Amino acid sequence: IACVRPSACIFCSSSGAGGWSPMVTDQEPWLQVDLREQMEVTAVATQGRYDSWDWVSSYLLLYSDTGRAWKQYRHEDGVGRFVGNGNLESVVQNKLSHPVRTRFLRFVPLDWNPSGWMGLRVEVYGCSYKSYVADFDGRSSLLYRFNQKSMSTVKDVISLRFKSHQAEGVLLHGEGQRGDYITLELHRGRLDLYLNLGEARFSSHRVPVTVGSLLDDQHWHSVHIERFNKQVNLTVDSYTQRFQTKGEGHSLEVDYELSFGGIPLPGKPGTFLRKNFNGCMENLYYNGINVIDLAKRRKPQIHSVGNVTFSCSQPQLVACTFVSSSSSFLSLPSASPAVGGFSVRFQFRTWNPEGLLLSVQLNPDPQQLRLQISNSWLRLTLHSSGRQKSEVSAGRRVSDGLWHSVSLDARDLQITLTVDNEPSSTIELWEQVQSRGSFYFGGCAATAPDCQGFAPAFQGCMRLIFINSQLMNLSHVQQGLLGNYNELQFDTCNIKDRCLPNLCEHGARCSQMWSSFSCDCSGTGYAGATCHNSIYESSCEAYKLSGSSSGFYFIDPDGSGPLGPTQVYCNMTEKKVWTVLSHNSTAPVTVQTSSLQKPHVMIFNYSASAKQLRAIVSGSEQRKILSCGTYYGSPLSWWLDREGEKRSYWGGFLPGVQQCSCSLEENCIDMNYFCNCDADTDTWANDTGVLSYKDHLPVSQIVIGDTDRMGSQAVYHIGPLRCYGDRSIWNAASFYQESSYLYFPTLQAELASDISFYFKTSAPSGVFLENQGLKDFIRVELSSPSVVTFSFDVGNGAAVLSVKSHVPLNDRQWHYVRAERNAKEASVQVDQLPLRFLEAPADGHLRLRLSSQLFVEVSVSFDRESSVTYTFQEPFSVMQNRSSQASTSSTDSRAREDVALSFVTSQRPAMLLTVSTFSQQYIAVILATNGSVQIWYHLQTGKKPDVFTPTPSNLADGRLHRIRIHRVGKNLYVQVSNTGTGSPFLLLKLGVEFGCVQKHFSLLGCVFVGMENFDEEVIQGASKGFIGCLSSVQFNHVAPLKVALTNRGSSLVTVRGPLVQSNCGALAESHTLQGKTSTSMTLMICLLRLTNTRADCFCVVTAVVFITVCALAVVIRLVYQQRRAQRSSGSIKEEHRHSMYTDYRTELHLHNPVRDSVKEYYI
Repeated sequence: IACVRPSACIFCSSSGAGGWSPMVTDQEPWLQVDLREQMEVTAVATQGRYDSWDWVSSYLLLYSDTGRAWKQYRHEDGVGRFVGNGNLESVVQNKLSHPVRTRFLRFVPLDWNPSGWMGLRVEVYGCSYKSYVADFDGRSSLLYRFNQKSMSTVKDVISLRFKSHQAEGVLLHGEGQRGDYITLELHRGRLDLYLNLGEARFSSHRVPVTVGSLLDDQHWHSVHIERFNKQVNLTVDSYTQRFQTKGEGHSLEVDYELSFGGIPLPGKPGTFLRKNFNGCMENLYYNGINVIDLAKRRKPQIHSVGNVTFSCSQPQLVACTFVSSSSSFLSLPSASPAVGGFSVRFQFRTWNPEGLLLSVQLNPDPQQLRLQISNSWLRLTLHSSGRQKSEVSAGRRVSDGLWHSVSLDARDLQITLTVDNEPSSTIELWEQVQSRGSFYFGGCAATAPDCQGFAPAFQGCMRLIFINSQLMNLSHVQQGLLGNYNELQFDTCNIKDRCLPNLCEHGARCSQMWSSFSCDCSGTGYAGATCHNSIYESSCEAYKLSGSSSGFYFIDPDGSGPLGPTQVYCNMTEKKVWTVLSHNSTAPVTVQTSSLQKPHVMIFNYSASAKQLRAIVSGSEQRKILSCGTYYGSPLSWWLDREGEKRSYWGGFLPGVQQCSCSLEENCIDMNYFCNCDADTDTWANDTGVLSYKDHLPVSQIVIGDTDRMGSQAVYHIGPLRCYGDRSIWNAASFYQESSYLYFPTLQAELASDISFYFKTSAPSGVFLENQGLKDFIRVELSSPSVVTFSFDVGNGAAVLSVKSHVPLNDRQWHYVRAERNAKEASVQVDQLPLRFLEAPADGHLRLRLSSQLFVEVSVSFDRESSVTYTFQEPFSVMQNRSSQASTSSTDSRAREDVALSFVTSQRPAMLLTVSTFSQQYIAVILATNGSVQIWYHLQTGKKPDVFTPTPSNLADGRLHRIRIHRVGKNLYVQVSNTGTGSPFLLLKLGVEFGCVQKHFSLLGCVFVGMENFDEEVIQGASKGFIGCLSSVQFNHVAPLKVALTNRGSSLVTVRGPLVQSNCGALAESHTLQGKTSTSMTLMICLLRLTNTRADCFCVVTAVVFITVCALAVVIRLVYQQRRAQRSSGSIKEEHRHSMYTDYRTELHLHNPVRDSVKEYYI
């Protein structure tokens, strides 16, 4: 969409008063926006209510054409929750992954400021669009008639949008006399496309291509069909199916006409006896022709059958959704006193095979009637006194996601149950019954008598509820004017097809319930929650390691990849383990009477597919035996490799040289020839050898010619394909240094991945492998000597799985680790320890989006007992000029510090960095108890420190974050981002103006000493130490960690506890090098606060630094800047501030050369 101008702005002024806030008594508040006309919405933005503590931190977005029937907007991975605001002033915009065309929007708050209330200012972005609409009533259609008898096309493009409340109906049909046809049909809420090119006659076993689901939801769905020759793309909404048409032709030949909306002559040969479409179509185009526009203008090529109107007036059937399987219910009173019985009718749809639909108490007492779904069938039960009961079942399988109608009628000593107009089921009565009290739909209230404990509550949708022939108004229920309810969503059927797309792998069948799906792996050769794991070994080598002996086995050469298993023979009798794949012609073959014009051709079919053969050959070594003989003649022969390329070399020689093994061994029977078979002798000769060039194997064909002369013949014997070895098993890497690592291309693991390896080490901790994206990541590490941790984030927050061993794992013995993550669950296993599982959230993000390289390493970071102490030494020249320096700094506000660091941690609170002096000044960077970063400046004794919180976000989330701090006098510039790029700098003001900070101690980790003068909240953060990864630490011109790692014997550095290198900073660098753009955190208003939290014990490992920052060169520079400032005293203050900001940005780039080596920073 080219235009993104605001479509609507509701209280969106950031300076004026206004905003929406519901009443506290409103149980289900929402804000509805009317765009006045149909618009294509591309984005929405929200803001908190003006001048208040009211904002919404997450919400749902619903849309509707009429304002009555609503549908929840979901992102590409099915997530419906939108991220809202974290403070009052910031504007958070959410771009829609797929635009929606609608008139009404509804914002439904989910979470809000716990210290305030709900408050919204919203803005909607989008464009208007041209709409051509036609309404079909189920008995009408539009016929597009051709100018000639038939229309033959090689390419077709058909596009339309439709909406309907019916699950059946033909949208498009055309056919030709030679057997061509095209039919687009709505069937069971899905879209079926039947397409054939040139098949002899119509077949009764035509199989459609099916796309979409739940398309009878009264909301617009887009369809796009694109065909070129036999290749077809069928797209419904965002799902695309690519396939090849049946038939022998390449063009679609349709006679006379195409019909839209139905088939006007159902008796015509070859047509479907299906229902016509009942609903609306919009913007219907056939090969660039606007069919509805032509019909509306009454053009002669369009013929209208029945009542086709050009406005969408379809009835809106309002539904409600039962959300909870334990507590949802709807109670309705009897519409009027029913004399002689009662009746109930309603429609429902669900995926669940169990659930209570209806219960009601009956007179004479005590009797109860219950209608429930049991094992996907409807069961009606009448409970009478004395525990007697009568039961009947009715209908077919009803837990299929489709709408089903139910009619229950009690009269004339009978209770009759009818489902979908099928034959009724009846319970006979001894006496007439009447309803007593309320009718409970979907479940029961906690206070309802004799209703609890019989069946789980119904999860699904209901609509058109009639009691005693009167329609119940669900809007009155929502407003509290009728009946009662709990855990219901009104005006929407929030059903979701969790099997679209099918997340079950390797062709497994998907089945679902309301909030989950499951995979049937039967017959696939795979197991696991999504049928991801092969049940077979990857090679014969693996079978031998497991203790197997020679025999036939199924192997899966690519493990959990797309290739299926294949059967091979594993020969384990020799020193090497041979994998043997036979073909269709392993016996010797005699060839006679073949010539170059009519050669003998043998095609070899193996017991594995071409892709499986390629995987087996590429992972092993191969052996191929070839023998041939001739009598009175020299046959001209060759063979074809796996790509079908002609090869004329034979066993035992190099590729490309037309020779045999006897030429290599210099023992041919006639040294004038390079092959024995080329010598024209009257005795049998043979050439035997091995084909071992993997890129050409296996042999796919052999061609023998020139045996048609008298007495000439040849015999060839192509042995089976034999391979040995398995690179995935006998493949190891050793990491001799703490900074060693391997890197590979980005892990392709959006929906599912598995990682397995063996390791042995003596290190107490380390990262095995790691891959990161802009926000997502995946990591496997040895987090302690006996704990392996698997962590990842796909957008739902960091998930952590740990396995603890009862024995140390750093015992220099081999240990096995396997981690898996898919759309249903994550798991990790170590050796033979119990498998640890973690279920994925039902409606969370599914796709793991990675962008950096995959690092395989062994690296260690800080733990609670680690520390680095760095002492800054003061230059002698500065000490001599201290008095002048002090006087200069007192008059110049350009004293400064530059601080930068990157970190990864899941701990909070935590100490990142402190810098302190002998004069009780300090700077501290800590993570607070909520995970937010705090910057403490205490540069004047006797006064409270300045405390800044640049962002309220939780940074202890296991992701890489970067902090840059720059102070110039009273101005403090702070940048907090995920990877150090892309976020703006935030200008803050210190309470007073400071000069230079003199003697420093720089502290990293867990501080034991020097904390007496620190504030209590800093001490509390220090008491927990730091567990995680620090990198790229820089204070002014000094890189303390570089010195700590490269100069372990330096007198300036004191290191306590384990401290080794990691690559967390390298990952940040790789983002920059690859040109990736980071999504930075929104910087919000900083609050100055002082927390007097008492810490009884603190164990913070530190690096102590002693230096005077203001060197003589800095003093000279300050004097020069002061004089220049006096000359330009007429400039305005804003320009001065901007120049400082520009200087700072330039200075940061000038400091980058300090980072001369990527490895030196990473800890």
